[in-house]
Amino acid sequence: MPTSKKRINISVPKDTEEILELLAKRDKKPIATVALQLIETALEIEEDAVWAEIADERDQPGVKYISHEEMWHDL
Repeated sequence: MPTSKKRINISVPKDTEEILELLAKRDKKPIATVALQLIETALEIEEDAVWAEIADERDQPGVKYISHEEMWHDL
């Protein structure tokens, strides 16, 4: 059956392969599904790091803060 997902091939070290196999067996899921879930989790962590960096740049002394309601009131 065709899939709308993009296929990628990756080479992993033996220890990574073994861990993926163990997780797949534990969760009763295909290795590819486990790998995808781990990649998605890693991407969320990366996204959080970017947002944290942006927040740190904006968090400066003397900055005027506005409420959530004020921010969205005129949009």
